[in-house]
Amino acid sequence: MRIMGLWIRVLPAALAIPATAHASQHLDLTSHWLGFCAVALFLVAYTLVATEEWTGLRKSTPVLIAAGFIWLLVAAAARGSLAQDVLIGSARESILDYAELLLFLLVAMTYVNAMTDRQVFAAMRGWLLRRQFSMRALFWITGLLSFFLSAVIDNLTTSLVMGSLALGITTDRRFLTLSCINIVVAANAGGAWCAFGDVTSLMVWQAGRLEFFEFFRLLLPSAVAWLLPATAMHLALPRSLRLEAPTHAATLRAGGAAVVVLFVLTLATAVSLQNLVGLPPVMGMMLGLGYLKVYGYWLRCHGVGGVGDQSPFDVFGYIARAEWDTLLFFYGVILCVGGLATFGYMELLADLSYSRMGPTVANILVGVVSAVVDNIPVMAAVLEMNPPMSQGQWLLITLTAGIGGSLLSIGSAAGVALMGQAREYYTFFGHLRWAPAIGLGYAAAIWAHLLVNRTLF
Repeated sequence: MRIMGLWIRVLPAALAIPATAHASQHLDLTSHWLGFCAVALFLVAYTLVATEEWTGLRKSTPVLIAAGFIWLLVAAAARGSLAQDVLIGSARESILDYAELLLFLLVAMTYVNAMTDRQVFAAMRGWLLRRQFSMRALFWITGLLSFFLSAVIDNLTTSLVMGSLALGITTDRRFLTLSCINIVVAANAGGAWCAFGDVTSLMVWQAGRLEFFEFFRLLLPSAVAWLLPATAMHLALPRSLRLEAPTHAATLRAGGAAVVVLFVLTLATAVSLQNLVGLPPVMGMMLGLGYLKVYGYWLRCHGVGGVGDQSPFDVFGYIARAEWDTLLFFYGVILCVGGLATFGYMELLADLSYSRMGPTVANILVGVVSAVVDNIPVMAAVLEMNPPMSQGQWLLITLTAGIGGSLLSIGSAAGVALMGQAREYYTFFGHLRWAPAIGLGYAAAIWAHLLVNRTLF
């Protein structure tokens, strides 16, 4: 640590960094080699993230390392330019942004784990199978459920839940391939029209760019993004094949229905605190975690779901089973982008894209880019740029960042997760065959937004 501290103090002076600070927001170091090193670190880290499936290296590892070293470079630059206030202010702002996102998602994941443990989703699957729907009907039902469920429990969780449901229905390859594509497209589209349906939507909401109810303006464009490709895939499904009802169907465990009610109440609390008294939504979510803990205590006091029960109601166990690799990945991404913003790269990127191309073209391209690069760092970069945009433009980028990931199977967390879960049926090239129909839905959704919400531009 003493050697590292000495390095931070000596290196900037030795290099005679010609940097200036701008209103405690960033350094002007976009053309200095320290800045180039920071960009290289991020690119290498993200390359390792993109190759996680082949290397086996968890995606949080490279971005955690990159974030640490990027901020060491920022510290060296700030010390050399006498801009220590920039370093402290930017670092705290990035950590605060992450802390709000972490706690919000942690509560949501805890509730989803509790509902999974209480067999809420398994009971839903049993109910559908008992109705003996045709394959075409189940295709639309799973898509519709994905579209609306992702608005509440996020697109990643929805794709896994509905993917499990589809895999439990049949082994027909054509049905499963098309259903998985449909689930991913519907989940990504559904996540765009609600503030907590997608991590990028949540980031926009928590950054204060849009109010909660303003996201609902994207309901129609999001529906268009799903319905057009779904209609095309519908024609490729068997017409009248029906499935047999299961002999044994899962039933809700004790407390399952109550957990669903408490989750809805938690989301309502988060929205109410933000809209009525201006408190951050995360405070409502943490209050909702208190609801769940009180309910767990009540169950134990009444001898239900306690330690000796066959299915104990363990809130801390649900917290432990959260997707910690994903949560730590968000830390690395947000801190990496925050460090690059402190160097001045986000302002430079905003000038190259939004100032020269205009916000509409830039926001449409953001969606296309998110089909290759995960939409979370892309949205984090845009929020750091903070280009001057109208309400309609912020809605546009929320829409494109959400539905753009459906263009390729690797373009969203929902697609990547389902590729791992249904690897025999849902593949990159299987999804790619339907990319033209999905692209048509992407373009039509943008047109619908520009038409329906034209007064907001």
